[in-house]
Amino acid sequence: MTWNTTAAQDWKEIQFGGEGSAQWRDGVLSLDAGVELTGTHFVGEDLPLMPYELELEARKVAGNDFFCGLTFPVSSKEECLTFVVGGWGGGTNGISSIDDMDASENGTTTYANFEEGRWYRIRVRVEEGQVSAFIDDKQVVDLATKGRKLGLRLGAIEYCAPLGLAAFQTESEIRKFRWRSLAD
Repeated sequence: MTWNTTAAQDWKEIQFGGEGSAQWRDGVLSLDAGVELTGTHFVGEDLPLMPYELELEARKVAGNDFFCGLTFPVSSKEECLTFVVGGWGGGTNGISSIDDMDASENGTTTYANFEEGRWYRIRVRVEEGQVSAFIDDKQVVDLATKGRKLGLRLGAIEYCAPLGLAAFQTESEIRKFRWRSLAD
């Protein structure tokens, strides 16, 4: 299975209002802390289609909220979710939104401590009826999606769809973003 990678020109900075800068330099996306969200969304040609897996490395540079909000398509570019890493004060992980509940209040909620300056490997698998997420190869989300209402949290994160990266009031960096098909 071949990994697909992206280039800086495949991404467009999002104007949320009050955002910091979101710029790619030498293969690293630098997200400056904004009043709320800072982010970018994919504008390239090849969007990942189910079944697929995507991965990246992210690190918190400074701040106390999520340093990686990875929005991704599920069954189509209209049905998207966000994997939040380090939200709600810096330690909450999970998927937003499941049955209209945020990552902090649904069955995908987990907690962890994240060190500033340390790179974390983030991986998401999207398969028929299943979404899985991993941090440093530890599975933190194992979500059966059949019969569940999947969608983005109402608000500005919707600008990240169908594939985007964001941080909330936190300076962070992302590198090694790639995805591959899991189809036979």
